[in-house]
Amino acid sequence: MGSLDLIKKIAGKMAPGRAPSFIEAHVIKALEAIASEEAVGRIRLAKMVRLGEGEVRTLVKHLRNEGLIEVSRSGIVLSEFGEEVFSDLRARIGEEVEVPTSSLTVGSFNMAIVVRNMAHMVRSGVEQRDAAIKVGASGATTLIFRNNRLIMPGLSEDILRDAPTIQDLLVSSLKPGENDVIILGSANDKQTAELGAKMAAFELLKSKEG
Repeated sequence: MGSLDLIKKIAGKMAPGRAPSFIEAHVIKALEAIASEEAVGRIRLAKMVRLGEGEVRTLVKHLRNEGLIEVSRSGIVLSEFGEEVFSDLRARIGEEVEVPTSSLTVGSFNMAIVVRNMAHMVRSGVEQRDAAIKVGASGATTLIFRNNRLIMPGLSEDILRDAPTIQDLLVSSLKPGENDVIILGSANDKQTAELGAKMAAFELLKSKEG
């Protein structure tokens, strides 16, 4: 089972009863949080992922059932298998960078994320926008890096001509390569903007396997 299918399974219903109240973007955020610390406790993880302690307990159980983490008195760490899965995920989705409000964004807070070599799967960007909105974000803007510049799918004009500072920030921070995609998730708070960007990125990656 690939990393994307694992993430989808963890966020899905694995046993009788209610489906979990977290989504794929929370699973990705949890893996990032665990990977970033030597060992993290559940309370700290809940704050980092922005979930309740009960929800995090369920998430940790799912991660453990899939062999992605090891839990001890000192905290939660990625297992060897979890490190492999996270490494594969990081090769597909980069880290986020916060960007200021501009003509490209639709919210007070905006988080940009790079998705590697997926320009060929982008249609109009509406699919990424809808994925972000489903998790409470205001929307998402999709950009493609091609011929050493960022373009908006379906438009021939240089939409970043009047926002050179934003383009410089995105390129220098996310370091996109040819045919990479940058998604800007927008919301009224930073955490939701990040979730929106992650969920849009995940849906884009899944479209290749769908």
